[in-house]
Formats: sequence, C-alpha cells, structure tokens
Amino acid sequence: MTLYSCCLILLLFTWNTAAYGPNQRAQKKGDIILGGLFPIHFGVAAKDQDLKSRPESVECIRYNFRGFRWLQAMIFAIEEINNSPNLLPNMTLGYRIFDTCNTVSKALEATLSFVAQNKIDSLNLDEFCNCSEHIPSTIAVVGATGSGVSTAVANLLGLFYIPQVSYASSSRLLSNKNQFKSFLRTIPNDEHQATAMADIIEYFRWNWVGTIAADDDYGRPGIEKFREEAEERDICIDFSELISQYSDEEEIQQVVEVIQNSTARVIVVFSSGPDLEPLIKEIVRRNITGKIWLASEAWASSSLIAMPEFFRVIGSTIGFALKAGQIPGFREFLQKVHPKKSANNGFAKEFWEETFNCYLPSESKNSPASASFHKAHEEGLGAGNGTAAFRPPCTGDENITSVETPYMDFTHLRISYNVYLAVYSIAHALQDIYTCTPGKGLFTNGSCADIKKVEAWQVLKHLRHLNFTSNMGEQVDFDEFGDLVGNYSIINWHLSPEDGSVVFEEVGHYNVYAKKGERLFINENKILWGGFSKEVPFSNCSRDCLPGTRKGIIEGEPTCCFECVDCPDGEYSDETDASACDKCPEDYWSNENHTSCIPKQIEFLSWTEPFGIALTLFAVLGIFLTSFVLGVFTKFRNTPIVKATNRELSYLLLFSLLCCFSSSLFFIGEPQNWTCRLRQPAFGISFVLCISCILVKTNRVLLVFEAKIPTSLHRKWWGLNLQFLLVFLCTFVQIVICVIWLYTAPPSSYRNHELEDEIIFITCHEGSLMALGFLIGYTCLLAAICFFFAFKSRKLPENFNEAKFITFSMLIFFIVWISFIPAYASTYGKFVSAVEVIAILAASFGLLACIFFNKVYIILFKPSRNTIEEVRCSTAAHAFKVAARATLRRSNVSRKRSNSLGGSTGSTPSSSISSKSNHEDPFPLPASAERQRQRQQQRGCKQKVSFGSGTVTLSLSFEEPQKNAMANRNTKRRNSLEAQNSDDSLMRHRALLALQNSESLSAEPGFQTASSPETSSQESVVGDTKEEVPSPEAEPSLPSANSRNFIGTGGSSVTENTVHS
Repeated sequence: MTLYSCCLILLLFTWNTAAYGPNQRAQKKGDIILGGLFPIHFGVAAKDQDLKSRPESVECIRYNFRGFRWLQAMIFAIEEINNSPNLLPNMTLGYRIFDTCNTVSKALEATLSFVAQNKIDSLNLDEFCNCSEHIPSTIAVVGATGSGVSTAVANLLGLFYIPQVSYASSSRLLSNKNQFKSFLRTIPNDEHQATAMADIIEYFRWNWVGTIAADDDYGRPGIEKFREEAEERDICIDFSELISQYSDEEEIQQVVEVIQNSTARVIVVFSSGPDLEPLIKEIVRRNITGKIWLASEAWASSSLIAMPEFFRVIGSTIGFALKAGQIPGFREFLQKVHPKKSANNGFAKEFWEETFNCYLPSESKNSPASASFHKAHEEGLGAGNGTAAFRPPCTGDENITSVETPYMDFTHLRISYNVYLAVYSIAHALQDIYTCTPGKGLFTNGSCADIKKVEAWQVLKHLRHLNFTSNMGEQVDFDEFGDLVGNYSIINWHLSPEDGSVVFEEVGHYNVYAKKGERLFINENKILWGGFSKEVPFSNCSRDCLPGTRKGIIEGEPTCCFECVDCPDGEYSDETDASACDKCPEDYWSNENHTSCIPKQIEFLSWTEPFGIALTLFAVLGIFLTSFVLGVFTKFRNTPIVKATNRELSYLLLFSLLCCFSSSLFFIGEPQNWTCRLRQPAFGISFVLCISCILVKTNRVLLVFEAKIPTSLHRKWWGLNLQFLLVFLCTFVQIVICVIWLYTAPPSSYRNHELEDEIIFITCHEGSLMALGFLIGYTCLLAAICFFFAFKSRKLPENFNEAKFITFSMLIFFIVWISFIPAYASTYGKFVSAVEVIAILAASFGLLACIFFNKVYIILFKPSRNTIEEVRCSTAAHAFKVAARATLRRSNVSRKRSNSLGGSTGSTPSSSISSKSNHEDPFPLPASAERQRQRQQQRGCKQKVSFGSGTVTLSLSFEEPQKNAMANRNTKRRNSLEAQNSDDSLMRHRALLALQNSESLSAEPGFQTASSPETSSQESVVGDTKEEVPSPEAEPSLPSANSRNFIGTGGSSVTENTVHS
C-alpha cells in the first residue's frame, strides 16, 4: 500500500513537472527551499475545453513586467542572504518560483507542487525511490499578489501549516486566523485603506460618489468596508457595481451606462489592474470625461491603466500606494538580467523577448517546452503579447537600459520592497531557529527545532513571534492577525511634459499610527485635476448650504440629497452644510443672516429714551408745582383762605403729593431689586397719605356744618391732634399691607426672555399680584369714601370748603385708576412701568389742580376775595339758603294742615318780617341814619342765593367787633335759652319770600336766621378777630348783622331784623 501511494504521488509530481517546464519556473537548489508565486502574466487565454482530448494547461498571455521585477526582488533577497556572513551562515537558501498568471487555477497548480513535494518528504520514500535530483521540502511560500489568488492558496497551504507571506494581498478577510491559519503579509490590510478613502472624500467635502469593485475576495470586502466608513461620514453612494476581467461585453456596457448617467463625479474603485482594464477601455471609447477616480492600492500604479492614451479619461485619479522602500544594489541587479546569464530563471527568456520585441531561438528543440514554443512561433500565435510574424530574432546584445519598461521603473519600490521584506522575514525566522538555545525555544519544554530538518509548521511558529529591524531601520513584527501595520502614500496622476508618460506624483500621506482626525495629510497645491486644473471638482447631490441655513431632508431621496432651509429665529449655523442649526444662548439672538448670535437688545423704561425723559419731566414739573403751592401756602399761611382750608392738613396733603410725584421716578431706569421693592410701597403709601388727608378734611367740615350746636365735645373730637391720628391710622393700614407683602413675596428684578424673541425686558416681578391688588384696592376704597363725603358736602360755602373740587379730583382719580387696570393687564415690558407712571402722574396732577390751583389763583391774583368779610358773607349766604329751604318745607306742611282743617295759619310772635315796595318807602330814614346805613353797607357784602324757584340777593353788614362784643354774648345767651325751649333748638323767623311766580307765602314758623343752627355752625367755624379766633380750627361766633335786605326777583324787598336778647 505504501509503495502504491509513493507511485501515485510521483506520478502527480511528474505531471506537475511536465506542466511547468524549465522555461516556466525559476528554480535553484539549496539547503532550505522557499516557494514563490508571482503574476508574470496578467491572465490566461480563453479556450473552450470540449474534453474530446486530454485537457491541456491553459496558456498565459499579456506579459507583466512589474511581476517579473517582483520575482527578481525575491531572487535578489535570497542571493543577498546567502552572501551574508551574519544571516544563516553555512546555510544556503534555494527557491522554486512559479507564474500564477493572475488566476486562481494557475496559482493552485503551483501550490500543489509545493504540497506534493512536502508530502513526498513526509513519507520518507528515500529507501524505496532512488531520487538523484531530490529537492527539499518548501518550508515557506512568498506570494501571491491578488487577494483572490492568495485566498485560494492560503486555504490549501493552511491544511499543511506551510507559512505563506504575501507581499500584495490586502483583503481584510485574510486576517481571519480561524480560516487562514498560516497566512501572513507585509502589506497593510484594506481596512485602513478603505478608511483612508472615506477620509479623502470627507476632506474634499464630497458626499455623492459611485463605487466599483472587483468581483473577488479583494474588491468585495474592500468596498464593503468603504460603505461602512462612508455611512458614518454621511457620504451617499449613487451606484455600486461589480466587475471582472472575465466579464462579457454586455456586462461592461451596462456598467458604463450607469457611470455615464450618474450625477456622481467621484468613483471609488477597489480592483486590480487586469479586472479594471476592460471597463476603462470602454469608457475611453465613449470618451466619458469629468470623473474623479479614487484608486485602491492594487491599481493606483498599474501599468495596464496608467497609460497616456487613457489619461484624458482618468487623469484626475487619486490613489493609494504603499510606502516606498530602498533596496541597495537592486538597480544594478535588475540591469544584469540576461537569458544566457540567468540559467536558474526560466522567465528571463520571455522577458527579453517582450522587452525588445524579438524572439530567441530555442537552444534545444528536443525539450517539450522549446518544441512547443517553437511551434507557436511558426503558427504565429506566440507566447507573449505579440506574434512571431512581426518579431525579428534577438541578437542577445540588446541593452536593457535603452528601453523604458515598468521593469526598470525602480524610482518607487513599493511591492518590490514588500517582496524583499517577506524574504527577509522568513530568513530571520530561520535565523531564530538556527540560534535557538535549548530550554528557551518556542516548542514543548523550551525545545528548539533542528535547522537541518526544519519543518514548515516550525517556521510558522517562529514567524508569529518574529521581531527584527529592517534595512531601513523599521521594526518588523506581525500582529496577532499576521499583518504588518504600515502607512500609505497618496499619489496623483500627472502627464510627464518630457515624454508624455503617466507619472505618479506624491501629494500626501496617510499615517495609520496617528490619532483619528490627524492621519490624513494632503498638499492640494500639488494636485492637478484632469491633468491641468487646480480647482477642486464638485461631487455633491445638492449644492452646499451656506452658513445661516441647514440641510433639509427631501422625502424619497438619500440623505445627501437635500434642500437648504433657513435657520429659524433664535438659531444659527456658522458652517457650510450644517445638518442642524445651533440654538443661541439665552441672552443672545440670531443675526439677520442667522450666521451668528448677537446679544439681545435690553429694554426697560430708560432715563435716556424720549418716553422716559418726557415722564421724568412731567414728574419734575409736578414736584415743582407742588413745591410752589406749598411755598405759597406757607407765605400766606395767615390769610383767611389758607386758614379756612385747615392749614396743617394742607401742608401734609402737599407733602404727600410731593411723595406721589417722587414715587413715579422709581419706575424709571433699569429695575434693580431695591427699586422693585421700593416703588410700589412708595406709590401706595404716598397716595393713601394723600387720600387720608382729603378724607379727614372733607369729613370734618361736613360734620361741623351739619352739627346743630357746636359743643366742647365737637371741638375736642375734631381737634388737630385727632385729625393727624386719623390720617396716621389710615396710612398705617397701607404700611402693614406693604410690610406683609415685602416679607412674604418681595418683588425682584426679572429678565423676561419670553415676551419678544430679540428683546430682553428687564422688569419687576411683583412677587404677589394679590398684594398689589390689596394695595391699590385699599387706596381706591379710601378714595371712594372721600368721594362720598365730598359729594355730600358739595353745596357748602364755596369759598370756605373745596368739596366740589375734591369731588372732581376723586372723579379724575377713579377714571385714571379704572383705566389703569385694563391698560396694565394688556401691556408688557417697559410699557407696564410707563402705564403706572402715567397713572400716578395723572392722578397726582388731578388732585393738585382741583384742590389747590383755585386757592392759589385767589391768593395771588384775587386778593380782594381773600378777606374775612368774603368768607363770612359766603357763610351767611349758605345759612340763609338752608333756612329758606327749611321755611319752605314747613310752609308747605302748614298749608297742607290748614287745608285739611279749614282754618288759618298760625303765627309765631318771635319775629316779624315787613315787606315794602321797591318804588316807595312809607317810612323814610333821616339823613344821619342813611349815612350810617351806607357805611354799614360798605362793611358788608351782597350775595345772590338761589333756592326753590326763586333768586334772592342777600345784603349783609357787620358791626365792629368792639361794638358788637356785648351783642354777640347776648345773642349766644338767647340762642342757648331758645335751644332749651325748642325741639330743634332754632330761632324761627317769619319771612315773606317773593318768588318769580309772584306767589306770596304766608308766614310760617321755621324760617331760620343767622342764629339758626346753621349759623351757629358757621359761628363755630369762622372767626371774627384774631383775639376771638387764634386758629381756623377754633369755633368763633358769627357776628350779628344789623339788617339783612332780601331783594327778590319778584320786585319786592324783604327786610329781616335780627333779634338781640
């Protein structure tokens, strides 16, 4: 059975050797063999296998000069290691390198050769098989290039734990160690590359792109990772297509149609050069320009795509390239290649033919390979890119440096350096095995592997723990996923002005070790878009939203397709393409363009604004006028008018008005906590003090005039001290209200942001509207009581009592404060304070004008009316008016009684009234008596009194105080006696009143003279002399009149004689 297995494996190996003849491999013997897989060709010729005969190996076509240079890098590294005295001394490395033709099938075909050789060695068939040319096992493989090829190879090599170190496969799927156990690489995986692509798109503020990926294990994972990164950055993908070098023409046409019809100008491509080439050729044929191509590392510097004839279409390419390395001596090594000198390199012959477009005749036509190649030339098929019919024979003396090919482009050694690094990685792993000290090894019990019998899995173990420094001074160690973390260079395709070739200009780099946000660097000054333009192309679904606007979603469209919506008031955006507007801080508001926030306007009733100035001027005017009135009253304090108005209470009233006008100033200016807590109590207490003074004055006069006989109790009850006590008590209630208010809910300054968006109103928060209501309500209650008493006493003597004017002032007060309530409730901001100031000023001016202006006018401009006689005359007229009305009432009652009894009216002999005609005097007076009467008339006065339906002119004369002192005392004594004998304590007079209708009234009792209670009341108020009346509040007796003539409108004269007792 063992012999049978040996023969089967030998048969397999023999078939492999036939398929890969000497011209299709590079091979060299050594103590340790390294395998190599390189894409010497870009693909294989399509051939229909109908299986009518034995299937033949497919032919590789389209020579890859860069692939041959990569192969040369491996050979150079092995030769350098073999010549090194420090690395693997006394050990020789050999190699077996095969062409993958950039296909999975060819790569697996070569991999089977590695595996088969290892299985032969594992069977120990040396005793059965005499293999003179025995080749040692392949302990590691360098390759392959494409991720799709490496995936297939890794699956196979992983079964036998043969380490595979790739130099160009960057698919992130290969980092899965559960599936690819023996895979390592010297190139960063595509995860960083996809992230870098998304960063570049974000850097240029593009958000509308298309994606194209190779339909293999390289393109699909790479573009999937890019989609994830794009989604995080709000980058939208317009289309996503898969391509392959084996796609038919119809599929290519469909992809090109999508590209042509798309509005996305940026196209991200994760593909290799061979897979992308058919698509680019069709795009060039259709002349689709204006696209920006973002190239992955696999095709960013591909010689298949970077061709001058394609530049007009893909000239705006920005791609990623691996960091270039340095290989000393490699340039000279490349130049020494020659078919005759490279006996171990079976690919040199084809390279020479492809480089100089000639063919080398085969040295031995007996070999199968040379026979096949010679036959191909004869049939005109050729093994390379051209045919033998158009190729001259090669002389062998051609100069390799005279021809420009990608093989000699060693200015940026990227993949070549990765190959060099992969070989050195395996060599250092072997060096670790070679120098391993027993007991410190990586294997069981610290054991070490035998370098002479080393196996692949032992090399894999040391590769996973590898750590060495490269020739460029960089640390090389594979991570847990078998990857090396590296950086990328960013290149831009330029057209060389010298020879018109495509050159790769480095315009930036991507550092995967840096912090996020600092990894990408791009020098925009070096970038040429389309080969000539410096302006960054636009690739967005919608135009940028300017600052002051935000992106608005359009229903049914991707998020990158949006409309620009203006930021609402109070919000702003200071950047382009803002997703949302930011809200301004509380004390700020957006400007007109919504690009920034500006401080809100601060508003309050300011001293400097016109409205505030006007209110201040009115308040100052009120203070000035009140002070003026106070000055006038102080200067003329001993005049009858001032005395009659209760001088001390008038001073207190004027002081309260000063406080009212002054309190309005607390409502102007920026509200502070102390002003807010002071202004309402100041206003409330000032007005209550004012109304209390008016109330006490009015009520006192009314009670005095209605009192029947002034007694000492009246004088004591209505003394000055008690009046001030009543004022204090009324004001104290308001003070208590204010104290409770300030203690429980004190007002405070308040910044109101809610009334208007752009304005901050600094107002006073009253703390408690109920307290404010109590304050104003109590003031209005006192005003209502005052109005009641003032209205009731409106017909008292005009020159003596200001009740009529107080009535008007209270009416004004009510009108102002009733209007204040809806105005206060409907206004806001600074106008609340303005409304209250206007109400305070209007009410204060109304009180000042109605109560004091008339008196000031009399004092200053009518001094003739400011006399004691004028005051007495007014009082007497009021007394007669009251008496006449009482007489009329009693006369009417007596007439009704006489009519009912049928009798005559009764008479009272206590007084007599005589009537005479205006035209004749039956009893003329003597001349001396007439002169005396005229002098008395000069000391008297006349008053017209209206009552009932008639008008009477009352003439009063007054005796000198010294002559009438005894008469006054007698009169008071008689009045006292008569008051005891009468129910109403009145001295009754009969009076015959001539009315306008000439109807005579019978004499009835009840007509009241100056000695009536009204007169007595007046006597208690108005004094005659300073000796008798020290102050207006004293109760002087009214002087007796010698005679009073009543001239009626009916033309008759009535004379009342005063009775003295």
